[in-house]
Amino acid sequence: MTTSEATASEATAPDAGTPDVEQLQRHFDATIERDQRIEPRDWMPEGYRKTLVRQIAQHAHSEIIGMQPEGNWLTRAPSLRRKAILLAKVQDEAGHGLYLYSATETLGADRADLTGKLISSRQKYSSIFNYPTLNFADIGVIGWLVDGAAIVNQVPLCRSSYGPYARAMIRICKEESFHQRQGYELLMTMMRGTDEQQRMVQDATDRWWWPSLMMFGPPDGDSPNTQQSMAWGIKRHTNDELRQKFIDMTVPQADALGVSLPDAGLAWNDERGHYDFSEPDWTEFKRVLAGSGPCNAQRLERRRAAHEDGQWVRDAAAAHAAKQAERQTGAAA
Repeated sequence: MTTSEATASEATAPDAGTPDVEQLQRHFDATIERDQRIEPRDWMPEGYRKTLVRQIAQHAHSEIIGMQPEGNWLTRAPSLRRKAILLAKVQDEAGHGLYLYSATETLGADRADLTGKLISSRQKYSSIFNYPTLNFADIGVIGWLVDGAAIVNQVPLCRSSYGPYARAMIRICKEESFHQRQGYELLMTMMRGTDEQQRMVQDATDRWWWPSLMMFGPPDGDSPNTQQSMAWGIKRHTNDELRQKFIDMTVPQADALGVSLPDAGLAWNDERGHYDFSEPDWTEFKRVLAGSGPCNAQRLERRRAAHEDGQWVRDAAAAHAAKQAERQTGAAA
C-alpha cells in the first residue's frame, strides 16, 4: 500500500467509525496540492467525479466518432501502403476509445449508458468530426492539423490528477504522434507532386484550419469548466493557452510544407513572442456543437446503426460469460 493509499484509508475510517467528509475533503485537497494522483479507491468530491466522467466520455466519444471521416477512405486509398497506414490509424482510434471508456468505468460510469447518451445527443464529442472529408488530401490534413491539435491538448493530460486517465493518455499520445507524422508525410509527398495535388492540399488546409483551432474549446472567458478543472489538476492549461501553443507550432510547419494558412491576421508579434491571429467564428462553433454541422446527423446515425447492428455480439459475449461463470461455480462445488 502506498503512503497516499494508507493516508486515504485512515481518512475513510475516523475514530467515530463513520467517514468524516471534511477530513476526506482535506485529504483530497492536500493530494491535489502536492500534485499527486487520485486513484479509483480514493475518496473524491462528487463534482470532481462528474467532471471527469463528462470530460473522459466526451474524449472517448470523439475517438469513436473520429473513425468515420477517415474510414470513408479505406476503400479509396490510392495505394496499398496508404491503405495500410490509414487502417492502422483507424484501429488505433478504436483502441483509444476503449481505453477511455475503461477509465470512465473506474469512476462508476457504465459504458452502455455513455453510448446511449452519445447516440441520443445527451453527450457531446469534438466538433471537428462533423466536417466532411472531400478528397484524400483531407486525410493528410487531419493527421497534420487535427491530430497535431490533439497532441497539444492531450500531452498535458498525461499529468492529469486522475491516475487512470493520465496513464491512458501516455499511450494515446504516443500513437497520436505517429498519426501526426504520417499525415504530414502524406502532405509533403503530395506537395512534391502535380499542381492538382498541391491545390488539393491547399484546399484541405483552408477548410480544416479554423475547425482545428476550435478543437481547443471556446475562449477562456466563455469556458465555464476550465478554472475548476485546472484547480483540480484535471487540466493544466487554459483553452486559449493551448490554442496559442498550437498556432506557434504549426506556422513553421506550414512554411516548410509550402502551404498558406487562411488567416490574414496571422503575424509574428515580437513583443509577445507569439503569433497574433484572428478569432475563429465562434457562432459556427456553437452551431456545430449544438448539432447543426455539415455531418452531425450522419455521424450519429452511423454510430447508432453500428451500435444496433452489434447488439447480437454483445448478447453472445454476455451469454458466454454467464456460461463460463456457471461452469466455474459448478466445478467449485
